[in-house]
Amino acid sequence: MARKPRIIADESYHHIIQRGNNRRRVFELVADYSYFKSLLRKYLKLYQCQIFHYCLMPNHVHFLMHIINGHDMPKFLQCLNLSYTLYYKRKYKFTGSLWQGRYKSFFIDKDEYLLECARYIERNPLRANMVENISEYPYSSYNYYAKGRKDDIITTNAIYNELAISSQQRQKNYIEYVNQGRPYEHIVDKALEMCPQRT
Repeated sequence: MARKPRIIADESYHHIIQRGNNRRRVFELVADYSYFKSLLRKYLKLYQCQIFHYCLMPNHVHFLMHIINGHDMPKFLQCLNLSYTLYYKRKYKFTGSLWQGRYKSFFIDKDEYLLECARYIERNPLRANMVENISEYPYSSYNYYAKGRKDDIITTNAIYNELAISSQQRQKNYIEYVNQGRPYEHIVDKALEMCPQRT
């Protein structure tokens, strides 16, 4: 049976998850993360999509995206995943499927969920016990918002700007917000892993 095409509205927001096949690592070395980010820069210039928040984990990736042109999101992700797969296969002499099927896409329909989704994405390394402090993890958008560190793949989440008038206070408020634990986070992790694509 043919897969149904995704219907993505213009000016919409999506939480994107793409996992390695059978939980396989998709990033082995620092150079792999760097190359993946170079591909993000390349395709963000070609398609009308923006990344507000992201986290590149060893075996999966998360994006919180603003989709300006709905037709561009599948093209952007297809080009990104295919280009990285070709790089990975050449480098590691790998055969087979690098990614686990199609990416998952979860539509975000309320502005107040944008920061909550960002918080969930950036806390991934903490929940995985990879770091004791989120700021220690180098492959996410956290330090862009929490410390003002330059990251040229990010378009600033407008809701972040509403946290305070001054940049210092915004960063402080963001750090406090993201570092607050939620008792349901591990349940959400499992639910996201099991559930099918919504768009």
